[in-house]
Amino acid sequence: MTRRRDHVPTRPTWRCIACGIAWPCSSAKLRLLGEYRHDRAALTVYLATLQAEASEQLAGLDDGPPPGDLADRFVAWARPRG
Repeated sequence: MTRRRDHVPTRPTWRCIACGIAWPCSSAKLRLLGEYRHDRAALTVYLATLQAEASEQLAGLDDGPPPGDLADRFVAWARPRG
């Protein structure tokens, strides 16, 4: 029996353990939107907390992204659209 891997981040690289791309990957975004569908503000707070953690950890890596790029990657996609 094959065990399904969840789309969660590995630390300190913040890449998806299941698909290897920058986390949150598309699958993680869909799961998070579903989990927080009734509380988008809580999702934004959660993602901002993870962004702060990722920024600290990625700053220690030679090929880490600029901190400004992390806001789009972690939070901007989750904001409610008007």
